[in-house]
Amino acid sequence: MMFPDIVPQLKSAMPDLRGRLEANAPTAPLSWFRTGGPAQVLFTPADEDDLAYFLSRLDGQVPVLVVGLGSNLLIRDGGWEGVVIRLGKGFADISVEENHRIRAGAAAPDVKVARAAAEAGIAGLSFLRGIPGTVGGALRMNGGAYGGETKDVLVEARGLTRSGARVTYTNAEMGFTYRHSAVPDDVIFTEALFEGRPGDPEAILAEMNTITEARSSSQPVNTRTGGSTFKNPDGRKAWELIDAAGCRGLRRGDAQVSEMHCNFLVNHGAATAADIEALGEEVRRRVREASGIVLEWEIKRVGRP
Repeated sequence: MMFPDIVPQLKSAMPDLRGRLEANAPTAPLSWFRTGGPAQVLFTPADEDDLAYFLSRLDGQVPVLVVGLGSNLLIRDGGWEGVVIRLGKGFADISVEENHRIRAGAAAPDVKVARAAAEAGIAGLSFLRGIPGTVGGALRMNGGAYGGETKDVLVEARGLTRSGARVTYTNAEMGFTYRHSAVPDDVIFTEALFEGRPGDPEAILAEMNTITEARSSSQPVNTRTGGSTFKNPDGRKAWELIDAAGCRGLRRGDAQVSEMHCNFLVNHGAATAADIEALGEEVRRRVREASGIVLEWEIKRVGRP
């Protein structure tokens, strides 16, 4: 399907915009699942000032979706009516500061932040190596892996409101819980400041290598997947519940529950977003029937069916 082209209208209202606007842009390349319909508008801002300017002049009724690496995202086949904002190079800087601190843009991949910390002898951020996303996603979902969470190392986060106003949140103000932040959904994170502790670079890199090996041996990396599909219920592991419900390897077209790690859904090539979502719902149904536990989606599902 195609949406009405509102790019000329936006350009007219934003004559000083420096970023790129595209009408009816494909979204499949934006997510690891490689599925999804078009974005009515895809906006790639040049930097934080450009994004603030865009938001200040965008009609507040226009829906906005922010995308980083798209590693935890399923965009439905009908696409996104509104604006998809793709944070790119202007939001990917990483710098080492005093007191064992690292400042990183929201589009910086978590793995690169972990590597920069290791090279600087800053311990405590190695867990970021196990998160296949960006800093922005880690802030939004309190991303965690291998014994660490974003809340353990965050000093403060910076962002923009829906109207383009700049805001800063301390760790306490983020309202972190398991895979969740209490910051309003319409705030777009642009930067984070992390703090670790003194460490030996070689020891930190060795820890990161251990995480890399653990991921490679237990998860379907380098496939069209969205990472962990469901949140772990209190005191339980989602993959164990899925396995016990007989869902390992379950398929719907080209969508499959991973044989390697059954809390991962995989697109073998031709699966639609509807196939993947329907498979996930079937897994939830079977787990509920087998255990009485209702699994919650961890993957963000957005857009029109």
